[in-house]
Amino acid sequence: MKKRILSLSALVFLTIGMNAQTVKQEVKKDANAVGTAVKKGTKATGEGVKDAAKWTGKTAEKGAEATAEGVKDGAKWTGKTAKKGAKATKKGVKDAAKWTGKTAKKGADAVSDTYKDVKEDIKKKD
Repeated sequence: MKKRILSLSALVFLTIGMNAQTVKQEVKKDANAVGTAVKKGTKATGEGVKDAAKWTGKTAEKGAEATAEGVKDGAKWTGKTAKKGAKATKKGVKDAAKWTGKTAKKGADAVSDTYKDVKEDIKKKD
């Protein structure tokens, strides 16, 4: 009976040992799978960050170019508008001078006519 118990005990320990070995192998496989997944995730994250940095750089560069172009266009527009404004002002001053001259001449003629009328009225009364 002792032999049977010993044999049975040995068989139980052998089974437990085999199961423990199987569990150990499964844990090792799972650990390797987790490690591989972490490496892949890290690599993907690194690539994503790298791509995002490239995109940000390109976008910032495009924005700087667009800003420079906008400033250049704005300067051209301002120059053209200032030139038009100067021409319009010059023309306005010229037209105003003509108008003032004509108006002054009319005023002078009116004063002269009035003077003549007054002079004639004074002669008539004398």
